[in-house]
Amino acid sequence: MIQEIGTSLMLTLAYLVSCFLLFFIGKVAYQLFHRNIKVNEELVIKDNLAFALSNTGYYIGLLFAIAGAMSGQSDGLVADLIAIMTYGLVGIILLNLSTIISDKFLLAKFKVTEEITGRQNAGVGLVEGAVAAGSGMIIFAALYTEGFGLGTAIGFWVVGQILFVLTGMVYNAIVPYDTHEHLSKLNVAVGIGKAGALIGLANIMRAAIMHPFEDWTSTIVIISYELVLGLIFLPICRLVTDKILLPGQNLTDEIVNQEHPNIGAAIIEAFAYIGGSVLITLAI
Repeated sequence: MIQEIGTSLMLTLAYLVSCFLLFFIGKVAYQLFHRNIKVNEELVIKDNLAFALSNTGYYIGLLFAIAGAMSGQSDGLVADLIAIMTYGLVGIILLNLSTIISDKFLLAKFKVTEEITGRQNAGVGLVEGAVAAGSGMIIFAALYTEGFGLGTAIGFWVVGQILFVLTGMVYNAIVPYDTHEHLSKLNVAVGIGKAGALIGLANIMRAAIMHPFEDWTSTIVIISYELVLGLIFLPICRLVTDKILLPGQNLTDEIVNQEHPNIGAAIIEAFAYIGGSVLITLAI
């Protein structure tokens, strides 16, 4: 019994070390992909909240990517460690690519680095963090399918990332105001609401991708079906927030039509999006 416990502890330690190593590599990769950002200066010297929000979102996405690499049945310690490091490194690369790609579309009107490090725009930082966290959720689901091979995992990531960007762009059409305009005005409340919507959508896609893989046609049909549900649930969640969670108040007025945007109302809105996505994934 003692020997079994000792063996189990050794295996746990080996897996933990591999995770910490991947996390460190992910941190280094972030710096390589963002060479014009001095992380310590932004966090410690400038006390830059916008960057802290963005950077934390990246770390959350990184944890999801590592968790995806850790998933699956054990094939023995050596084989497991090789698979964890291989898929973990792929996940780190995909996470950084996801952020770059998504920024080009979801924050297309901004020079994101300038907004976060120059203007210290916390709303943009929140959206950037949500993009990274949501992309990490999609990568987790893609790597969860690693038993079908690396090609299949990357294929899932491509499909998920394209749909994530498309649905994120649809969000701008759903809300009754221009999110880019109000984010440029340093409206943190708008950033909170959009961040919640992006994470909610990513969660729905995560669940869709994690369905048992049979063939690409069936998979795309399933993902598309659940994506449509997600696009339907967004305005419904906003209505629920407006009429039930914030009775007697107009959510749009609270977020964009007053001198000091109501951050508390935006947090409730973000919760409605994320909570709604959880209920949808449980019900499907």
